[in-house]
Amino acid sequence: MADKKMTKKDWFMAIREQVETSDWDMADGALEFIDAQVETLDAKAKKAAERAADKKAEGDALRETVYGLLTEDWQTGDQIAAQVEDADVTKAKVVARLTQLIKAGMATKDYVKDGSRKVIAYRKVQ
Repeated sequence: MADKKMTKKDWFMAIREQVETSDWDMADGALEFIDAQVETLDAKAKKAAERAADKKAEGDALRETVYGLLTEDWQTGDQIAAQVEDADVTKAKVVARLTQLIKAGMATKDYVKDGSRKVIAYRKVQ
């Protein structure tokens, strides 16, 4: 059976159990410290979950924007990125959202000729 990796919270809870059952004269102070540390870890986890949800919602908004820019005609990632009005949006972010749309079956990609070279172009699924 695989060993479960102990988290900081697991360690604090194990230490807390040992301190509770001991007759150490500083046990009350140690328990207060452990409880404060566990509260801090819980607060950090909650904040991280909120940031992740915000980031996911931001990605969803960008994905919707990129999908709205897709047409029946082939467009390169550069062309689509140029149409996005947000200065913080890079070509890499646009291409990542295009990849998500392809995996969802909402867009398709193919190679098209651009002068003397072939580039990847995207369009809405018809």
